[in-house]
Amino acid sequence: MEKAHSIEKEQSMEKRRSIEKEQSMEKGQSMEEILRVEGLKKTFKLSSKQQKIEKTNEKVKVAVDHLSFTAYRGEVFGLLGPNGAGKTTTLRMLATLIKPDEGDAVLDGASIVKNPEEVRGKIGFLTSELKLEEFFTPNYLFDFFADLHGVPEEEKNARRKEMFERFGIDRFAEVKVGNLSTGMKQKVSLVISMVHNPDIIIFDEPTNGLDVLTAKVVTDFLVDLKKQGKTVIVSTHIFSLIEKICDRVGIIINGRMEVCDTLKAITGDKSLEDRFFEIYEEKAGKIA
Repeated sequence: MEKAHSIEKEQSMEKRRSIEKEQSMEKGQSMEEILRVEGLKKTFKLSSKQQKIEKTNEKVKVAVDHLSFTAYRGEVFGLLGPNGAGKTTTLRMLATLIKPDEGDAVLDGASIVKNPEEVRGKIGFLTSELKLEEFFTPNYLFDFFADLHGVPEEEKNARRKEMFERFGIDRFAEVKVGNLSTGMKQKVSLVISMVHNPDIIIFDEPTNGLDVLTAKVVTDFLVDLKKQGKTVIVSTHIFSLIEKICDRVGIIINGRMEVCDTLKAITGDKSLEDRFFEIYEEKAGKIA
């Protein structure tokens, strides 16, 4: 049954890819595949304490269950799902922070399994879990990560000026991170993740915990990245963010990709929120 489910999902994805390419050709556009995720699976062992919390006798939790999807150059692809759906685990695998138990993903020709170091050079990764060392300043951290990525000195300085001015970091460049506001820390994290000007950017809950003004700055920046031809993979549980910036969206429930399509194809004449809860109840049962 499990194998049949996976085969059916893959056949459905191949059909969708074919349709998307045909539609693109009709419009005179080119869709260059830059990310292909195939059958990613990740499990974690549960301690007895975790078993009690999750009210289960299972000793292993399947966080991501044979997940597959494709993203194209110059698009914003959103992963939408409730907390615990597997979004963060998926992005951590794509960023090569953890290894998949099964499956693989190829980012701009580099495999997360076979070529993790090459992948790291091609991507920018931002997560709310990233904690900057509070003793250092934005200037120091920018230099450190730029040098780590081998960014030439002239390019590094030009990029620092551009990004620091855009996000208002220039006024706090020599202030220790520990003395910055939550919003400013997030801006510094974002700039550092983009220090090497990558073509693929992976953001995990980029506006989580931010005030409305800082959240708008970050959201506007994601839109600008798309205009620059960058590919952005973003996970969130915020419907309005998906609707504002994403070209396509994959809905993840209990580690599985249940729906993957354009926003219009998924929602029809309904809101994304309404369609999400319809899909959730269909796949996972009634909401408690």
